Amino acid sequence: MPARTQPLHNPLGPRFLLLWSSVTAASLGDGIALTAMPLLAAHLTSDPRDVSLVFLAEQLPWLLIAPVSGVLADRLDRRRVLLITDSLRALTAAAFATAVLAGHASIALLSTVALLLGTTQVMYAGAWAGMVPALVAPDARTRANAALQATAQVMANLLGSPLGALLFLTTLAAPFAAQAACITSAVLLIAALPGNFHARTTTPKPRTSIRHEATEGIRWLWHHQQLRTLCLTGGISNLVIVGLTTILVLYTKNTLGLDSLGYALIMAAFAAGGLTGAAITPRLSERIGPRKTLTLAMTTQAAAIAAAGTVSSPIAFGCSITAYGAASLTWNVIALSQRQNLIPDHLFGRVNMTYQMTNAGMSATGAITSGIIAHLLGLRAPFLIGAALLLTITTLTTHKPQNPQPTPHNHPTPTH
Repeated sequence: MPARTQPLHNPLGPRFLLLWSSVTAASLGDGIALTAMPLLAAHLTSDPRDVSLVFLAEQLPWLLIAPVSGVLADRLDRRRVLLITDSLRALTAAAFATAVLAGHASIALLSTVALLLGTTQVMYAGAWAGMVPALVAPDARTRANAALQATAQVMANLLGSPLGALLFLTTLAAPFAAQAACITSAVLLIAALPGNFHARTTTPKPRTSIRHEATEGIRWLWHHQQLRTLCLTGGISNLVIVGLTTILVLYTKNTLGLDSLGYALIMAAFAAGGLTGAAITPRLSERIGPRKTLTLAMTTQAAAIAAAGTVSSPIAFGCSITAYGAASLTWNVIALSQRQNLIPDHLFGRVNMTYQMTNAGMSATGAITSGIIAHLLGLRAPFLIGAALLLTITTLTTHKPQNPQPTPHNHPTPTH
């Protein structure tokens, strides 16, 4: 029987506060680099192929090592994984800042650093989400995830990105030195977190190969109807949001007539919407339930981008994007809480990273197809087609019966 819901004002505990503080510091560093890396690439070259190479290097690990990251998160102490990966990220950023300061920056070096940071980020992602179930009760996870994602939104997009641009104007190496300092702070905070964070299981099994264990996570997700549906819907959502982000700079310039400041304000509107979504999600989920909240969030996303693709006023567009940001973060928070509640702890890393890998693949597809659609049908078309996709997947999944158990009997049964 589910535990009684705690009041929303109850604290999440000092151990969660340490994790939250660590994620806050790391997110600020990531936001600084998010702006500084493309700025440095544009400083080094005017060839768009070279710039895209840096982006590819950073995203490639999500498609190549996500399952391996999940296996390690299920085998090892997840706190130790965070310590090691953040330490490697801090060292990489510090070494790169030193190289840039010495005048050795190049596209080849930048791509290598992007690959290393992307790899350690994937390893980090495999472990951190599994920390939350060990720190907070099931009925508090929505609040915990909302706090983590809202903080990441503020640190990375509202503070980190402009700070990265300002630091870049002082010296090319400054943003990467600041990134190293932020992630070092994250290491110190997570090092202060007490406890054992090995995956819990009631039926220990002999360890097999990494390939076998990764495949087990893939199979578990595939045969779990509710999570498979959640993964498909989240993948479509990622396809749409990344596709729209890809063309947004052109849309704001050519369709809305905005300059670079206007583009920055639109991005800030999306982030501000995310903060609103984080604030209302726990209470909304408690009032109408997680499943109805997911449906409402997806429907709102569809309506918001349909409106954004039809209006001509920058103010109306900004309001639509704010609503889109709120609904998008609401979806992300509830979807993550659902995964934490449904996936057994000893499988969480593998299943969650398979989920993330699927989303990464859909994101890459969205980036490619959005440009093609905009080229063939105009800049408004990706908004309208994206809205239709979201509405279609919501309609198809809302009335589909949900079964929280994997259908085959020869696969692990979720412990919930």
